[in-house]
Formats: sequence, structure tokens, C-alpha cells
Amino acid sequence: MLPFARWLMRGTPQAVAAAAIAALVPWLFWLSAAIAALVTLRRGMSPALPVILAAALPAGWWWMQGDVIPLACVLLATLMAVVLRSRARWSEALIVGVLASAVMVQLGVFVPPGGVGPLLEQLRQGSAEVDAMLRELANQGIATEQLATLLVGGVTGVMVSLAAVGCLALGRAWQAGLYNPGGFREEFHGLRLAPREFAILLVLGIVGLVLLPGLAMLTWVPLLVAGIALIHGIIGIKGMNGLWLVAFYVLLIATWPTILIVLLLAVIDSFADFRERLARSD
Repeated sequence: MLPFARWLMRGTPQAVAAAAIAALVPWLFWLSAAIAALVTLRRGMSPALPVILAAALPAGWWWMQGDVIPLACVLLATLMAVVLRSRARWSEALIVGVLASAVMVQLGVFVPPGGVGPLLEQLRQGSAEVDAMLRELANQGIATEQLATLLVGGVTGVMVSLAAVGCLALGRAWQAGLYNPGGFREEFHGLRLAPREFAILLVLGIVGLVLLPGLAMLTWVPLLVAGIALIHGIIGIKGMNGLWLVAFYVLLIATWPTILIVLLLAVIDSFADFRERLARSD
């Protein structure tokens, strides 16, 4: 897609048109967010503002139709791009993205327009087991609608955060391909949460458990990205076949234990720095 990225960077009109069209087409919002991220990373927020608006306005129209995900993804990817351009640290951009996502979850941005009541009613009618479970929870004094609101908002927030990170990564890869070949691979393979950054996530997770449950659900996103970067880095250092990455992603998508292992590896790597050790041993 580098020829497309090169065409985008020839001038603002091209980037504006591409961002607007992609944002209007269903399921192409990720491309619009990646374009906004690319221009922001390369030129800064002020010069990129026309492109950001071109992506955000059609996405805002989708929000009016009941789909907030395109606009949230564009805004999150742009925000993280601003931080990444300024600080040149993926970990800090990811933490800022988590905080912004948590604010949206807390504000109920990801809750369906009519609330979760109709959704719960459909689940009750479609499954006797679900109906019995919800009745049991209600008998225990648990507000099922409030719990469902939290789950729907939190899970949607996590998915939007991951999508925004993917859009930012695509924009960064385009930028590196055009202006710094090989730079994105080196940067991503070196992505690691420093101990103080892990401590920040830990504090945010504890605060989330006590006060803001949506925040607690989102704090594992930077750890997951750092864990994925760790696997990429190890495979790169060892010069292993790319099929290992294919197998890794299949397991990551298909099995929850793999996700837990990746999260645990990211936590340990914050203190052990596996890649540095491997590089020294080689």
C-alpha cells in the first residue's frame, strides 16, 4: 500500500478526499483513521487538521445513525499519533489511548442509543438459560441492566482501542516505508513497557476496580500490544521463519490461554528485558 500512501502525502487535497471517502464507506473507517494518523505523524496536528476533520465529519454522521465506532477510532488513532510524534514512545501513546477510551466508556459513548434493555429482552426471549441466569442475578440483588451496560461499553471500548492501535500502526508503517525504511520494524520490535509505565497501568487498574470498572477492562490493552511486540522482536532476533508469526496469531485469536501467556510475558519483560538478553547472548 506504499504507492497509495505516497499519493496521499503529495498534498492535503488527496489526503482529505481519501479520508472523507473511506470514512463514508461502511467498514472502511479503519483506512480513514490510518490516513489521519499518517498525516498527523508526519506533519503534526495543526497541518493535519483538515485531514482529521475530513475523517471525523463523515464518521460523525455514522454516529448520528447509531454507530459510534468509526468516530471513536479516528479520534483515538489521531490522539495516539499526536503523542507518538511528540514523545516517540509507543508505550506512552498506548497509555494515553487507554485513558481516552476509559473516558468514553465512562460517558456511555459505546452504549446503544436505546440502552441495553432491548438487547437483554432479546437475549431473554432467545434463550431460556440466559433468562434463568438473569433472573438469578436479579434475585441476588445485582442490577442486570447496569452490569450489561458496563460489559457492552467495556468490551466495545477494548475493541475500539485495539482497532485504533492497528490504525496507528498502519499509519506508522506507511510513514516509515516512505521516509525511514525499516524504521517501523525496528521500533515495533523494541516496544516494551518500562517498569514505571507498568506501575502506572497497575495503579490505573486498581483505581478502575474501585471506581471506574471500564478503566480496569482497558488497562490490559498496552500489555497485549507490548506482548505481541515481544514475540515479533524475539522472532526477528532469532531470524525465525515468518510462519511462526502466522501460528502465533492463529493461537492468539483462537485461544484465551495464549492471550494470558502474552500478557504475562509482557509483565515479566518490563523487568527482565528478554530482547536485550537475547541480543547479548547472540
